[in-house]
Parts: sequence; structure tokens; C-alpha cells
Amino acid sequence: MASKLHIKKGDLVFVNSGESKGQQGRVLSVLVKESRAIVEGVNMVSKHTKPNAKHPQGGIIKKEAPVHISNLMLIDPTSGKPTRIGHKMNSEGKLVRFSKKSGEEIK
Repeated sequence: MASKLHIKKGDLVFVNSGESKGQQGRVLSVLVKESRAIVEGVNMVSKHTKPNAKHPQGGIIKKEAPVHISNLMLIDPTSGKPTRIGHKMNSEGKLVRFSKKSGEEIK
């Protein structure tokens, strides 16, 4: 069973290790079962494709490959720096994510 992930689709993240270390991007999708995320413009790979309706020419296409969740850190909405994430109850009794760096709630 996959544990609770600290990253959601649409989050701005920082890559802290691997081939794309130091890059930032927006999360396009999260693969929960594999604990991986696809981040815009990060971990680009060349994919050979046959001609089809979408790409009538075929050839080599650059696309994003999944990155492991452990290599990603959320960007703090206030400072713009990478931060760790915590979970806590807000005033309405709803479980929300918050930045460990600034204490700010993450929408």
C-alpha cells in the first residue's frame, strides 16, 4: 500500500537529487502506486515514435519521464525556497498541508 504523498498535481516543486538536480517545475501528474510524479520540463527523455494521428511525421520526441517523490521538495509559497511538508488540522477541523519552513498553510 502506498503511503500519504506530500505532493499533488499542480504543485511547484524543486528537484533535490538525480540527473535534473536543481531544476524547478509544476507537477503534471502523480503516479501514486509507483510513488512517482511527472514534472514539467524535468527529467526529459527522447522517445522514438511511429507515425500516428498526433505525430504524422513520427521520429524522436522529447517528453518528461517520472521522478521519484523522494527526490522532490515543495516550494514554499511565501519564501520561494524548497521546504518540507507537514500535515495538521486547521480551524475548521480539516487536514491540511503546511510548510515546515514558514508554517504557512499550503492551498
